[in-house]
Amino acid sequence: EETIEMPADEGSAEKISVRIENLTGTVDIEKIGKLLKEGNIIFLKSKELQRKDLGQFQIAAQRLKRLCTQFGFDIAATPDGYLVCTPRFAHIARNEQI
Repeated sequence: EETIEMPADEGSAEKISVRIENLTGTVDIEKIGKLLKEGNIIFLKSKELQRKDLGQFQIAAQRLKRLCTQFGFDIAATPDGYLVCTPRFAHIARNEQI
């Protein structure tokens, strides 16, 4: 096997922001969508909303999922109570259960 080193193209290096936001309800969906369209990766803290109002959380999660599907974003939940949303250029790797 031969290793080839590619020179780093410093001119086209674009910074990617990873943001941590709170999901307080459906009012946050528009702001989250705007951040994703700007190319940010979002970690949403949702555990507090899940505890406080499960129905509101489910509605917000469905709207967020619909938004992600519409614009080609990726979304996944973590066991720690976070929702992870990524723009089109990033894909969330999921472990397949065997």
